[in-house]
Amino acid sequence: MSTPFPFTAVVGQDDLRLALLLNAVSPAVGGVLVRGEKGTAKSTAVRALAALMPTLDVVSGCRFSCDPDSPDPACPDGPHEPGAFETRPARMVELPVGASEDRLVGALDIERALAEGVKAFEPGLLADAHRGILYVDEVNLLHDHLVDLLLDAAAMGASYVEREGVSVRHAARFLLVGTMNPEEGELRPQLLDRFGLTVEVAASREPDQRVEVVRRRLAHDDDPAGFAERWADEESAVRGRIVAARKLLPSVRLGDGALRQIAATCAAFEVDGMRADIVMARTATALAAWAGRTDVLAEDVRQAALLALPHRRRRNPFDAPGIDEDKLDETLEEFAGSDDEDPDPDPDPDGPGGGDGGEPPPSDGDGPRDDDTAARPEADDSGASTESGEGGEPQPGGAGAGEQSPVRAAEPFRTKVLSVPGLGEGAAGRRSRARTEHGRTTGARRPRGTLTKLHLAATVMAAAPHQRERGRSGRGLVVRRDDLRQATREGREGNLVLFVVDASGSMAARQRMSAVKGAVLSLLLDAYQRRDKVGLVSFRGTTADVALPPTSSVDAAAVRLESLPTGGRTPLAAGLLKAHDVLRVERLRDPARRALVVVVTDGRATGGPEPVALAGRAARLFAAEGIASVVVDCESGPVRLGLAGQLAGELGGTAVTLDELRADSIAGLVRDVQGTSRRAA
Repeated sequence: MSTPFPFTAVVGQDDLRLALLLNAVSPAVGGVLVRGEKGTAKSTAVRALAALMPTLDVVSGCRFSCDPDSPDPACPDGPHEPGAFETRPARMVELPVGASEDRLVGALDIERALAEGVKAFEPGLLADAHRGILYVDEVNLLHDHLVDLLLDAAAMGASYVEREGVSVRHAARFLLVGTMNPEEGELRPQLLDRFGLTVEVAASREPDQRVEVVRRRLAHDDDPAGFAERWADEESAVRGRIVAARKLLPSVRLGDGALRQIAATCAAFEVDGMRADIVMARTATALAAWAGRTDVLAEDVRQAALLALPHRRRRNPFDAPGIDEDKLDETLEEFAGSDDEDPDPDPDPDGPGGGDGGEPPPSDGDGPRDDDTAARPEADDSGASTESGEGGEPQPGGAGAGEQSPVRAAEPFRTKVLSVPGLGEGAAGRRSRARTEHGRTTGARRPRGTLTKLHLAATVMAAAPHQRERGRSGRGLVVRRDDLRQATREGREGNLVLFVVDASGSMAARQRMSAVKGAVLSLLLDAYQRRDKVGLVSFRGTTADVALPPTSSVDAAAVRLESLPTGGRTPLAAGLLKAHDVLRVERLRDPARRALVVVVTDGRATGGPEPVALAGRAARLFAAEGIASVVVDCESGPVRLGLAGQLAGELGGTAVTLDELRADSIAGLVRDVQGTSRRAA
């Protein structure tokens, strides 16, 4: 077994280490979500935490780690005889992103359950993690059905396995720790809120600190055991401090003054629900215990807010997590006050920290943030906007002869559901129909490999004709493996939504481009909710560019969209060919994921010889391969040429206007998209 990197040897990352240690002191805090770029010691710190966790007393022979002082009365291995126990280290269990449902919650032996009527249960990762740490690397890439199971276990402290009338329940209370790279996609809001604390990590820009990181990493790789031995004293000291803080925790007093500050802070930042208040209270209490105090101070409340609130303030997936520290300090100062029983009240009620005798400690947070403007550049309303000329060239008055400054997107809206026709087998999601492991049952088949979803009626029908020859006696049904039938189910899949955006001079009028960006932003929000991958191709001037390769990070696409420049001619053919090339490469990487191409244009094609004919030939490539497509018609004005509709016909798709894209405009949009695509195929 490899020697883990010592926790105390991690360079920097003070907030990350503090958040992990607070959860070690008080698991009731609710876990940690670590967000940051790759190579920032996220996984290293989490894995190192396990070595610092206090040892556990468990019932001897219990696969579910029951506490001998209070064993679970419903434990599948119970009832337990008193007295027999063993001591072992706390476990850190890793949940792979691609794990199956059975691997997470455990599996029942269906054959024995039907034939013998016994609950033969093989525990899963939730049972292994009970009273320990459950670590999910790249938690934002976890499949939805696993997320749902985690949410249920985290909420109830127990895991339930239900299979065709056979039920098993066991305790599952664990410290949930997740790491993620935001560039690869955001986390579902329900799971995001389950993490008590969140920490943003980034690599240091200080050369001396980076040198020390490399030096320690190389030393550990050369001699892991020797490196760990050199840090043994520091590790032992931290482990002892965790034990001492745990013992002190029940004696920590959370006074009414601190509670008022917590409640006022959560109200001031408009967080949803009451979980933030509870998490802040538990975090502030753990901070006091970690500091060796029995009273919660204003500095504890401030630090708890910096750890517990940033991820709860997001109003949509494109908002960057963060907290305005100036507003936080103002709120804490406004509601500062000593408790009635405070033995040492502050004589200056207007002093900083609400009577804690000093300024709040400095923080490594991001500083003040204006939620309305931080994510988007401000539009230029000075009158410099232009309408395009005859050839798609912008008139004077923009940021340059052929390019204008980026335009701010209009407010997003709820869009119609655009889906891919047919029945796919791609990644789990919420857009198009697909054969999935979850959803409504549509039939049965012989299992291929491990049986995961039993079709009981089909299994009984397969076994029934053979009961006499198998010598059946009594009430039991004689079932063999060949009789088992797997349920086939239909659900929804996530698709690759590839946006092909016309950024030429014909689209460059500021009001029109603002509406176009607002429409694309609305579709990106819809893609986020439906668990799609997204990509962005733009075309202008003489070429087309891949502004964003296919990714699960729709917020990255939103950032690229905001900074998209406009101006120049309209190389429509180049944009379509570039999109076709992106799809060709992506089919090799992810062959099961079907694509939906959304072309946002007014349909004009200019520049080069025969631009219209060339664009038509490029569009027919999509129709020939049966690629689902939608053209969002951005043409405006009293006279319409209908070029976008012609392009949709060449693509084998359908055209919708910006107004028709709204969810409350026309009821038959999905039917039209699917019907047109079927006729083209």
